[in-house]
Amino acid sequence: MGLHAFDMLAAVVAQENPGTCFALLGDANMNFATRLAEAGCPMIYVRHEHCAVAAAMAHARKTGGVGFATVTCGPGLTQLTTALPAAVRARIPLVVLAGEAPLKSAWYNQMIDQAPFVTATGAAYRALHHPARLAEGLRDAFLEARMTQGPVVVGIPFDLQNAVWAEQGDLPVPSAAIMPKTSPMPPNPDDVARAVTLVAGAKRVVVMAGLGVAEAGAGAACIALADHLGGLLATTLPARGLFAGHPFNLNVAGGFATETARDCFADADLVIAVGTSLSHHNADGGKLWPKAHLLQIDTAPVTVAQGRIAAHDHLRADARLGVEALLSVLAPQDPGWRSTALADRIANSPADSTQFAPIPGLHDPRDVVLELETHLPQGWEMVNSSGHCSYFVAQMPSRRQENFLTIREFGAIGNGLSFAMGVAAARPETPVVLFDGDGSLLMHMQELETIARHGLKILIVAMNDGAYGSEIHKLRAEGLSDAGAVFGHTDLAAIARGFGIKGVRVDDLAALPGLIAAFAADGGAMLLDIPISDQVASPVIRRAHPPKA
Repeated sequence: MGLHAFDMLAAVVAQENPGTCFALLGDANMNFATRLAEAGCPMIYVRHEHCAVAAAMAHARKTGGVGFATVTCGPGLTQLTTALPAAVRARIPLVVLAGEAPLKSAWYNQMIDQAPFVTATGAAYRALHHPARLAEGLRDAFLEARMTQGPVVVGIPFDLQNAVWAEQGDLPVPSAAIMPKTSPMPPNPDDVARAVTLVAGAKRVVVMAGLGVAEAGAGAACIALADHLGGLLATTLPARGLFAGHPFNLNVAGGFATETARDCFADADLVIAVGTSLSHHNADGGKLWPKAHLLQIDTAPVTVAQGRIAAHDHLRADARLGVEALLSVLAPQDPGWRSTALADRIANSPADSTQFAPIPGLHDPRDVVLELETHLPQGWEMVNSSGHCSYFVAQMPSRRQENFLTIREFGAIGNGLSFAMGVAAARPETPVVLFDGDGSLLMHMQELETIARHGLKILIVAMNDGAYGSEIHKLRAEGLSDAGAVFGHTDLAAIARGFGIKGVRVDDLAALPGLIAAFAADGGAMLLDIPISDQVASPVIRRAHPPKA
């Protein structure tokens, strides 16, 4: 029958080498996706379109490449309007090939103007309706995703995809081959001189790193700068673990900061923020460092971020080159802030020392995380979902950044299973551990079947408080009934078994080492249903929602 347009589209994507395609098939993409699989692209066939894009986001973050997903038109595309803004805000390069209604039809029941849905999320929408532009247009979508570090949705009518391919010529050059070849941006000497004057006058410095530090390979330089200044280290939440093992690493800055970290930030007179966009959460709305001046080192420095003045001075530069430039001219400072007592407090003090009355049969989530931190092998991939329980799981100081994934810029729950699938596809030789709440898991529990069918090695740790955790604590603080957010402890282990995954309820935390060992020895997935107390409110909730009189 000859070649069709969908053959050519599959060849374009295959040479872009996305690593894995996350797909849900329908009339408007199934021929393309089938040809892509036949071309050798690994496929994960999910049960919900949202999960395809969320998994592709995690895959892109882990591989450093462009994530790829495909969905059908109409209702297939409208399911993406929660995942796309998360990718936009997290600056994740992503291409989604979505079908469109057939051009030849005067009426089609799944026809909808798709572009406004996509552009409302902040993502780009590129409609390809001219046969001669299909190959180059799809390649250009990958190029745009790389250049903008964001998601691009490509809409192609499925009758156009199914047409006989009559165009002549070779496939376009892959996007990676025509990307601008740029070198890291060095700082301007005048900017360095101003920054040196500012830093030299500071007595209590915190060097705070974001994902830009990891991307630039600037972790060692940041450690050297903090050591040089006798300062402390911290990271944004997505970069948590970057300085794991350093005795003066405060771990996460922002709303998830420990009690010790908050005390130290409160005393700081200078925060040097490297490779971070300085979000509202990162600064805890400006309350984290009330006395500190903030110097930002970034290729795209900002003054106002998310409605607040975020930085006072700037050094425009690549993270590594900017920090190294400061190091080359700064005189060493007296390490007066550092002490054996402070190192001991950082290492041994609990993240949150608040006491809550124990409830028989239910675990304190802080105890659960401590046991997991102790017994989970180093080097396994960790995925922290969103929701109330994510605060507790962030307090795992030994876990390194390259093995820990957090994407929560849009504040949506329900992404945990998808993120874990994306990481598992990106790192197929390494076990993946997902930490999630029961409310979040139940939003897309159907993906347990996807995990079982594809044989993904994922250990799912379900922190089951029988409720929507954030909402119950907020309602109680308001003095209102929590009935609308309390659902009871669903038997998640039984549900997992129904999907073909081993499920175990953990009533005794002493069983965790044996269960972890059993998972490691097995070839499949496992869900640990851990009942936790709904009375333990995170400090994030307690600060933002103190009880009303």
